Amino acid sequence: MDASAPPSEPGGRQPLPGLSSSNSGATPPPQRSLLAWLRYTALVPALIPAAIIVAVVWTITSASHLTSLPGFFGFNWAPTTSWGIGLFVVGSFMTAVPALVFSMLIGLGLAVASTTYLPRLFANLLDPFVDLLAGIPSVIYGIWGFVVIGPYFGLTLNPWLSDHLQFLPWFHSSDINSLGLGLPLAIFVLTLMALPITTLLIRDSLRAVPRDLWESGLALGATRWEVLRRVAIPYSRRGIMSAAFLGFGRAFGETVAVAMLIGSTAQVAPSFYGTGYTMAAAMFELIDSAYTSAQWLSVLTEMALVLLAISLAVNIAGRRLVISLSTTEVAGV
Repeated sequence: MDASAPPSEPGGRQPLPGLSSSNSGATPPPQRSLLAWLRYTALVPALIPAAIIVAVVWTITSASHLTSLPGFFGFNWAPTTSWGIGLFVVGSFMTAVPALVFSMLIGLGLAVASTTYLPRLFANLLDPFVDLLAGIPSVIYGIWGFVVIGPYFGLTLNPWLSDHLQFLPWFHSSDINSLGLGLPLAIFVLTLMALPITTLLIRDSLRAVPRDLWESGLALGATRWEVLRRVAIPYSRRGIMSAAFLGFGRAFGETVAVAMLIGSTAQVAPSFYGTGYTMAAAMFELIDSAYTSAQWLSVLTEMALVLLAISLAVNIAGRRLVISLSTTEVAGV
């Protein structure tokens, strides 16, 4: 045997040139240090969202005087009237919840039509138009609603609804403004603004359903509607729930368009056609007062803290619900 030949490994195999059996599985020190550096570098952008949330909460909390929060519930809005944060919270929910319901129903219909019934070429032509709604600035929605849609609501739709729904106490009113400002106009515009995100998430969830499930259901004799209702929608329920919570956040925190269309009246709307206020709209319109008054600055920051708390609570609840649905699916499997 040649003395210069490398020793053979067990089994008669020769080791590769330049490698020894003692350190073949070890990572060279320079490469190990590079991986560690990349790991710690990637940790920085991963912590940025958490740092931003902590900074926002800390800034708003420190700017607001929490000791005066009970007094804020009785803040003197007018010399003879005292209003609290409940007025603005009620106004925010009165606009966001109906807008969410309408946007979810319309978004589900658009997603079902795009993924199930429309030809692929036709669906590919229509889908970008729904996505483009998300790129329109909110002030454009506000101007369009005030100039075009508002007069139609005030002169035609609201009187018609009041006449035909007069058997319902809250839907019958003789005090309808001709400009159409109020809850119906704000809900209509908020529905359009929340529609792109709800439609996009529901559509992507339905398209993520495995093709085998569709073909299996159709092979068993079920119609498209039956497969959609019994298989595709239950399979996509996590995406649908995510669309609902994100759509609510979009409608609940909208500012400019709502401030232009809701009427900005410090009251709980006495009827479906009445005017009101939301927290976001009030903060937007009263921000000028915060520059000259420390009391108004405290009031607006406290209102922002309440709005932030509600938004975070809704998002955390939605995330927990989606996780529970995932756990249930895994346990069922």
